[in-house]
Amino acid sequence: MTTTPSARAVSQYATTTGNLSARIALHAYGTNPQDWFSWLGARLPLAGDVLEVGAGTGELWRRVDRPASGLRLTLTDFSPAMCVRLREVPGARVQRCDAGRLPYADAVFDAVIANHMLYHLDDPDAALREFARVLRPGGRLAVALNGRDHLAELDTLGPAVGRTDVAAGFHQDGTTAEEAPARIAAHLGDVTVERYPDELAVPAVEPVLAYLASMVGPLTAAQESAVRDQVRARIEAEGAFRVRKHTVLISATRGPR
Repeated sequence: MTTTPSARAVSQYATTTGNLSARIALHAYGTNPQDWFSWLGARLPLAGDVLEVGAGTGELWRRVDRPASGLRLTLTDFSPAMCVRLREVPGARVQRCDAGRLPYADAVFDAVIANHMLYHLDDPDAALREFARVLRPGGRLAVALNGRDHLAELDTLGPAVGRTDVAAGFHQDGTTAEEAPARIAAHLGDVTVERYPDELAVPAVEPVLAYLASMVGPLTAAQESAVRDQVRARIEAEGAFRVRKHTVLISATRGPR
C-alpha cells in the first residue's frame, strides 16, 4: 500500500480522471444552495495573469463565469490524464509540471490558485515558496483545504470495506485547514481564512458506493452489502446520509520585494 501523499496521488490520478470525477459528483448533494465552485469563484481574483496549480479536470473553469477579457489563464497538473482534460478549457495555457518546481519566471502572475491540492504534496513548503516566487508584488494566493473532521461520516465506512486508513490516506493526510494558515504565513502576508458552510445530504446508497470505490477500488459483494446496510440505516433514520464538511479558503498576499 502506498504511504506518502505524492505516491497516493500518483496511484489515484496519474492515469485516470475518474476517481476525481466520482468525488466531485458526491458534492452535488451539498445543502448550501451556492455550490463550492460558485462560492470559490466569487472570492477569487480573476483578472490579469492567473495560475491554477494542480488544476485536476479543470472543473472550476467549467463552473465559474470567466471575464470576457482581462484574464490570462494558465493551468498545471502533474498528471498526464488531467492535462488532457485541462486542454479542453477554452483559452487556457496548460503545462504538466511539479508544483514544487514551477517552470515560470519570478513575479509573472497576479494570482495563484491551489484548490484542494496541497495535501497531495510531500513537501508543501516547496510549493508555497514557488507560489510566492511566481507572484507579482501585491499578487494573491488562494488555497482551499479540508479540516481533520472533513467527511467524518464517510470515514466510519472504512472498516466495512476493510480499509481503516481511508481517512488518513486521503483527506486527513498532509496539509490541513488547521495548520495551513501558519505554514502559508511563513511565505506570504495578510493571511485570512474563510470557511465554506455546507454539509452533504445524500439520499441514496449508490453515490456513496461510487465515492468509496474511487478511493479503494472495486468493492467486493460483501463490502458493498456492508456499506448498503449502514448507509440505508442512516437514510431511514434521518431521511438522508448526512456528512459533515470542513472546507476553508485561505487567502494571502505577496508583499513588495
